[in-house]
Amino acid sequence: MLRTGVFVLLLALPLVSSAAEETVNLDIVHRIKNEAFVHSLVMDHLFQLTDVNGPRLTGSPGFQAAATWVIRRAGELGLHDPHLEPWGPFGRAWSFSHFELSLKKPVYAPLHATPMAWCEGTKGPVTGEVIAAPLYHEDDVEPSRMSFDEIRARIDEYKRNWHGKLRDKIVLLGRLRDFEPATEAPTHRMDDKDLSTTADAPTPTAAPKYEWPITRLPHEEKARSAFFAHLPSEMMFDWYERFHKLFDPLNAFFKEEGLRAVLRVDKRGAGGIVFAEWAAAPGPDSPLAPPTIMLVAEHYNRLWRLVEKSVPVELNLDLTVAVNDHAVVGNVVAELPGDKKAEEFVMLGAHLDSWHAGTGATDNGAGCAVVLESMRILKALNLKLDRTVRMALWSGEEQGLYGSRAYVKQHFGDPVTMKLTPEHAKLSVYFNLDNGSGKVRGVYLQGNDMARPIFESWLAPFKDLGVSTISIRNTGGTDHLSFDAVGLPGFQFIQDPLDYGSRTHHSELDVYDHAEPGDLMQAAAVMASLVYDAANRVEAFPRKPLPDPLPPKTQPTE
Repeated sequence: MLRTGVFVLLLALPLVSSAAEETVNLDIVHRIKNEAFVHSLVMDHLFQLTDVNGPRLTGSPGFQAAATWVIRRAGELGLHDPHLEPWGPFGRAWSFSHFELSLKKPVYAPLHATPMAWCEGTKGPVTGEVIAAPLYHEDDVEPSRMSFDEIRARIDEYKRNWHGKLRDKIVLLGRLRDFEPATEAPTHRMDDKDLSTTADAPTPTAAPKYEWPITRLPHEEKARSAFFAHLPSEMMFDWYERFHKLFDPLNAFFKEEGLRAVLRVDKRGAGGIVFAEWAAAPGPDSPLAPPTIMLVAEHYNRLWRLVEKSVPVELNLDLTVAVNDHAVVGNVVAELPGDKKAEEFVMLGAHLDSWHAGTGATDNGAGCAVVLESMRILKALNLKLDRTVRMALWSGEEQGLYGSRAYVKQHFGDPVTMKLTPEHAKLSVYFNLDNGSGKVRGVYLQGNDMARPIFESWLAPFKDLGVSTISIRNTGGTDHLSFDAVGLPGFQFIQDPLDYGSRTHHSELDVYDHAEPGDLMQAAAVMASLVYDAANRVEAFPRKPLPDPLPPKTQPTE
């Protein structure tokens, strides 16, 4: 017995030493878990954001209604100064209030589809003949892998070939969508192999030379990965915005030619799911697209085959949209005031905006519900917080992190010039949740080695809930990048993918039913606990070296 006890004590010594470096109050963790699991309101938050208010395209009535609800709910929960913090300009607000599409000839059939954002309406029911007029050649790579000059050349060629041939027509703009038999389950939880791979550091790669503005992304996958591994996020956003505007001349051409509508098909998904995003750039200096409809691939292919076999095809279409060039856009912000170090603060956030085909449940109502629930837990338990805790629910994320980028530039610094504000020194850390509704499995360190022992200690009480993986890797595509771009510690969690990538991401199935209640309860407990730990840590969170200012833009060589 004595030998066994001594052996166990010796084994425990390293753990005691590690815990001494990063204190974790297990009593507080227990109380947070109990509040998050037994008294959870996370699905009530999600219901309001999605079934009641969604979809929430930035600037749309749905977004404004959701933001108003969050502000009211935050006040009811006792959060301090909940408000909409404006930023801008953004561009046009867009929404649709009526949509019908059906096959009229050769036989009647309802068609499964969704309008695409920033297109015009039909101004009443219209009927039109369907023709195939594909923009791209059969052997073209996907547009994002073409150079800007290649895309411009393809659009110029299209305008020459189809001038005078599109009036009153409904145009099939894409080609026949090929199908391959499904070989993997549509939903997936990370197993030990997945987590081990995620935890492994990526193969080191030297930073490539960049031309700014960027006009071409690498074709080959390995070179593409190396490119993105080192690319400053502001350069990527600049590319993204200019890529959208490349299609301004095409939309202007469609308007001049007087076609009735454009039909498109997405390369993603199978089994009758519609994925729908943008048809035009949102800026008021870009022309609206004509009525543009994304069809489920199976229905699009039927139309293509009929036209290809010279069978006359007619459709009925009715689309009502609303456009507002002067909408106020903003982020929803609220706080829990700190005590000893109230001038310093910790932030947590998610993006409130969504696309419009579904109700924005997994992207990213789930993250917003978890953030709001984390704040509720901290307030309900009346936990002592040395630093102020500030939540932010962002807008404009889907179009290029506009909301969080504007917030960071206003409050912390300019990622291009790297000129910082006094507030930059006061933020300790930012936590983000935006990879669907799957449970938290760990955290991406975003290259911050100093953060590893901190997260290892803070996440240890959640190991039995599946939180075990600390990855040095960078992960992109969401709002923590805005903070990382100015040298602030910003982190996104590793999450179980579930059916996020296969079914719900930007699709009509992004609805309440595809959110997992137990996973969101777990995520709220993890986030609330980390925020508490960060707010009460003696020192601020360790930072990577400040990034260099970006070089001046040059005239690129194609």
